[in-house]
Amino acid sequence: MPGSPFVATVGASAVGGANAFQKQDSPGAIGTQLQCPRLGVAPLLRMGNAMEFRRRRFLRLTGAAVAGLFASPLAWAQDYPARPVTIVVPFTPGGSTDIIARMLAQQLEQRLGKSFVVENRPGAGTIIAASAVAKTPPDGYVLLMAPSSTMAVNVTLYKKLPYDPTTDFIPLAGLARVPFVLIVNPSLPVHSLLELIAYAKARPGQLSFASVGPGVPHHLYAELLMSTAGIAMTHVPYKGSAPALTDVVAGHIPLMFCDIPPAIGMLQAGKVRPLGVTTRTRVPALANVPPIAEAGLPEFGALPGWHMMVAPGKTPRDVVAKLHAELLDILALPEIETEILRLGMLPFENRSVEGLQDFVKSETVRWGKIVQQAGIAGSE
Repeated sequence: MPGSPFVATVGASAVGGANAFQKQDSPGAIGTQLQCPRLGVAPLLRMGNAMEFRRRRFLRLTGAAVAGLFASPLAWAQDYPARPVTIVVPFTPGGSTDIIARMLAQQLEQRLGKSFVVENRPGAGTIIAASAVAKTPPDGYVLLMAPSSTMAVNVTLYKKLPYDPTTDFIPLAGLARVPFVLIVNPSLPVHSLLELIAYAKARPGQLSFASVGPGVPHHLYAELLMSTAGIAMTHVPYKGSAPALTDVVAGHIPLMFCDIPPAIGMLQAGKVRPLGVTTRTRVPALANVPPIAEAGLPEFGALPGWHMMVAPGKTPRDVVAKLHAELLDILALPEIETEILRLGMLPFENRSVEGLQDFVKSETVRWGKIVQQAGIAGSE
């Protein structure tokens, strides 16, 4: 009833809680007792408290919902990054992966206003770094420099991999394609790939080659050379291109397949001798070095490695989109394009994040066939 004291009193209790019933001789309370003699004051107090509890719970829930709306992914992306970001490199400093990571970190820092710190975590053919990043909180504050070995080769090479490239990581951008050059110490009496093959055949198992761990292109190219040319050499793994190259220059190891950026200075100084590159055509930075495919090994004609930057798989998609856009803008800068070519790398034909995911899947199949052809599938 519109004028009922019971309705008025309950309404007061819904706003004021038990305080509405403190004065039991108040008109509202007397009216309530007269209108509802069977309820009594205590039950009405309990009813008022219950309604107050429900009211407060409703306000908490609606407040949380409103807060959730304001903490939308868009707001998250606008605030990102709010603190320093770490870019993990799975090799020692000085190799192509490290060089391009530092180049991009400097640009990202300038554009986004927060530090981008490069951290080197070498070992186990990139698995130590990849496993660590896969397990970090997916918030965009730990990223990984992922070469083709991490994202494609290891799937077939290892019996059991502690991460899944297609679900534990999401690509941010392809950074560069990375040709490799076969180099030897000048004391080795060979001046061409065919001479090296003949020399190795006459000395089965006596030559050794340096690499940067199982499954990385340095290793895979040598395995492919042995299987296709019918030679045997001993594998000596290192934790990075720079220390491996140092030992080749010193003559401790006679040869290696090396990514071009760390080797280019040694090549120009004549401290190592190039025998061929792993691309179908000549590399602009090493225009006088023939492709290995020209020596009768066509398997090397379409095998450039590549570098990609990735984030943990469940990173918010708006953060992924922001980093993807920033990286594409950076890679399109003329000075960055020029530096990539000067270092002996080649541009990467970028696409959408989804397109990059499809690229990783296709590369896993392609490199898987090479690993099987080299006879090392499941060998690690």
